[in-house]
Amino acid sequence: MSEAYALPDAGGASGEAGDEPQGAESGLSERDREILAFERQWWKYAGAKEQAVRDLFDMSATRYYQVLNALIDSPEALAQDPMLVKRLRRLRSTRQRARTARRLEGL
Repeated sequence: MSEAYALPDAGGASGEAGDEPQGAESGLSERDREILAFERQWWKYAGAKEQAVRDLFDMSATRYYQVLNALIDSPEALAQDPMLVKRLRRLRSTRQRARTARRLEGL
């Protein structure tokens, strides 16, 4: 993994043992926990994030977002990081409403 894309500890913001479920206890795979940790980061440029997705997860941006969307719908992800998952769900919902509005404008 490149130092430029180093992931924070997937266990949570505090990093203290016992704060949040780890491993099999959380019901999430290691990849799922890494994706959530990756999403905690902020990106200035979309291209930088897409390159990091390819480098870290060895998948296309399209596949990454398919995996992410399924992940944020899971109760395990919500239990692991409620604030992050709710924020990602809210962003997804906002984008869906904007797409629907654009489609309806064209009718």
